[in-house]
Amino acid sequence: MTCSSAPSAVRAGRSMWVRCALWGARARSQLQSGVLAPRRLHGGAASYSASAQASRVRALIYGSHGEPAKVVELKNLELAAVGGSDVHVRMLAAPINPSDINMIQGNYGLLPKLPAVGGNEGVGQVEAVGCHVTRLKPGDWVIPANAGLGTWQTEAVFSEKALIQVPNDIPLQSAATLGVNPCTAYRMLVDFEQLKPGDSVIQNASNSGVGQAVIQIAAALGLRTINVVRDRPDIQKLMVRLKDLGAEHVITEEELRKPEAKNLFKNTPQPRLALDCVGGKSSTELLRHLAPGGTMVTYGGMAKQPVTAPVSLLIFKDLKLRGFWLSQWKKDHSSDEFQGLILTLCDLIHRGQLTAPACSEVPLQDYQRALEASMEPFMSSKQILTM
Repeated sequence: MTCSSAPSAVRAGRSMWVRCALWGARARSQLQSGVLAPRRLHGGAASYSASAQASRVRALIYGSHGEPAKVVELKNLELAAVGGSDVHVRMLAAPINPSDINMIQGNYGLLPKLPAVGGNEGVGQVEAVGCHVTRLKPGDWVIPANAGLGTWQTEAVFSEKALIQVPNDIPLQSAATLGVNPCTAYRMLVDFEQLKPGDSVIQNASNSGVGQAVIQIAAALGLRTINVVRDRPDIQKLMVRLKDLGAEHVITEEELRKPEAKNLFKNTPQPRLALDCVGGKSSTELLRHLAPGGTMVTYGGMAKQPVTAPVSLLIFKDLKLRGFWLSQWKKDHSSDEFQGLILTLCDLIHRGQLTAPACSEVPLQDYQRALEASMEPFMSSKQILTM
């Protein structure tokens, strides 16, 4: 530190000390006036035994694992005080993802302590920051840095480290659905095979949030996609919608099993990468269409059946089976790398190359309807809770 800069640094340090001291004095005053220390709930909210001026928070909370419609309740909480490294966030929108449902049911790889606020993804606006916060300011948009934060609530106080800033000039639905599905899609497309423009990728569950992101990101990278979906009454409408996103081929599971399936995309290079969200017979069919030496990445198990790989495909085609979980990727990489991934995706959004999946916005108080809709078969619209 130079001599000329020392006084300003000291003044800055004194200023921060004064801010924190004043905050501490206010906190002590509140305690003396009857506001008791909060009992933290997992997800940033807190309950108090007494408070005259605390802000009221509405949150979807579950105290036990089970079917979401039975265990999730809308409750009133009181906002925790903002500490020196904390951020007060007003939630704007939060989707209901399959991982949210699995977490509530108790069959996910990461389970928060109970009681917990539901929701792993969403976007909020910063309302206030503690005196030690340096990266965020009021008005910024933020998303969770990791799963399990608890986004199904109107507002909350989080640690600065638990949040990632996103541009506030992207569409609200894109921001709310940015942190899980597009990240998963991008990492799977670039991390497992060295694909170049003109190469192809095959995937099942192509109508899912990840599937739609794969189609768009692949198109932005110059990759061609073969997209497998389950047959349904409105299959033609779905095919048109996916092709509008950039899908080159859209076929049903039944069509893929037919011997003549290869003729449907005979002018497309044999895919070297397969993305599996289903398991069971669907994953086996993806393997059959992979090029020798190709890789199948499994990131979901919608069929609740094991992945079955014929021995002949492993021996004679030397296929590789891999798995992907975004939470594990985050553990293996720095927060700066995750921030870089988010900015890459935001750049695609700004260029019009990545849009949010089809969404239905549902007010928080109508959460039962949203939960039920999110678990219906052939649901083509992601449920987003608005606060």
